[in-house]
Amino acid sequence: MIPLSSLVVSFGMNLKTTTQFLKMTHREEMMSYKTYLLRGTAIAASLFAASASFAGSHSDVCNTLTPIGDLGSFSGEVITIAGSITGGQDEEMLLNTISCFEKATGAKVEYSGSRDFAALIVADLRSNNAPNIAIFPQPGLAGDMAKEGHLVPLGDATASWMAENYGAGQSWVDLGTYADANGNKNMYGFAFKMDLKSLVWYSPEQFEDNGYEIPTTMEDLIALSDQMVADGNTPWCIGVESGNATGWTATDWMEDLMLRTTSPENYDRWVSNDLPFNSPEVLNAMEVYGQFSRNDDYVAGGAASVATTFFGDAPKGLFTSPASCMMHRQASFIPAFFPKKGEEVANGEADFFYFPPYASKDLGNPVLGAGTLWTMTKDSPATRAFFEFMKEPSAHEAWMSQGTFLTAHKGVNLDAYATPALRKQGEILANATTFRFDASDLMPGAIGAGAFWSEMTAFANGQDAKTTADNIQAAWDAIK
Repeated sequence: MIPLSSLVVSFGMNLKTTTQFLKMTHREEMMSYKTYLLRGTAIAASLFAASASFAGSHSDVCNTLTPIGDLGSFSGEVITIAGSITGGQDEEMLLNTISCFEKATGAKVEYSGSRDFAALIVADLRSNNAPNIAIFPQPGLAGDMAKEGHLVPLGDATASWMAENYGAGQSWVDLGTYADANGNKNMYGFAFKMDLKSLVWYSPEQFEDNGYEIPTTMEDLIALSDQMVADGNTPWCIGVESGNATGWTATDWMEDLMLRTTSPENYDRWVSNDLPFNSPEVLNAMEVYGQFSRNDDYVAGGAASVATTFFGDAPKGLFTSPASCMMHRQASFIPAFFPKKGEEVANGEADFFYFPPYASKDLGNPVLGAGTLWTMTKDSPATRAFFEFMKEPSAHEAWMSQGTFLTAHKGVNLDAYATPALRKQGEILANATTFRFDASDLMPGAIGAGAFWSEMTAFANGQDAKTTADNIQAAWDAIK
């Protein structure tokens, strides 16, 4: 945490402004845990041997399957970009992708990455020292900066383009749309580089040996779980223990199930607490989660083990002999915790399928995940050209070919993905009808990284759904 005195002296903030600043950056720090897992740990796994394909030069990366369009000439122009991507392959992949814009236009792009991005960007914007582009890892802080007048609207044409060209396009437009100081809503955030959570991992060998088919509806998934029990197998491995962050995996289950049991509009109302935590819709999702996690026949080690099983150890049951479970619901990063650190996916020992919707609910194909939001913080013609570059399939394919990149862009050539697993995840994103950002990351820190985590852990330990929901709502009421 940056010392209070340093902010007051260095950036000229008064005490009230500094206090607001610290609250916002603290929220970003609290919410960064799951973002770290999605974006950092996924790199360790290299999304299943993507590193093997990451050996090309900049020219190889820019030689995309879809040719880049004419973006204009901006020789001598400089664009500055600030973000939280720093160090290692991910920053190198970002720089490689940016180099394609430089080659196409003659502009120079200077990128500055820092783990302290949330604190630094607020200070820079408030001191009129803005870069041209700021890459926000989640929308909360971006919305705060838009409200203060620090972001430049991307325009209706860009919003229309994204609605048409991204899977679940309107969802992505909405994710980047915020109110300005006057309450007028504009699109400020361009989603580029996504992460996916709505996945179920399994052993293809176990499924084949037992004659199991991949379920395409939630009804089929529940029926499959029951069949596994009847066959003497245990359907699920679930663990929510994670040190000071214990309970976050249960919140992910809740978020995915909210998207499958009620409308996207109710999901949004839940995030803002317009729909209370103890409403019938939220209680129903919690009870459905309980049908999976509090069923001794469904969970390896029994329901009592859920609260004490480390989330990274939970999927290892897929690979024991005999297997202690058949399925594990978790985001795209989890192969980093497999016994062979993700090699299982590359060699066919592990695979995944989309966590399916209820056929009876008619809610389409919802997807839970995350994504970085690129915002314009200082306008220039070259900066506007860069946002046009991000609309190009070529810009996405340049990063796709290097690995650890997913996109909802429906116009890309899927053959550009570095691995079959990445391609399969990209198809899930492109085929989505609704996308929603991780709800707990959008809630106030005291809830999303506080009461929601701790009370879902209590739920795992046997606390009933009504008490759990009432306690979370009481915590929310206390901070209003």
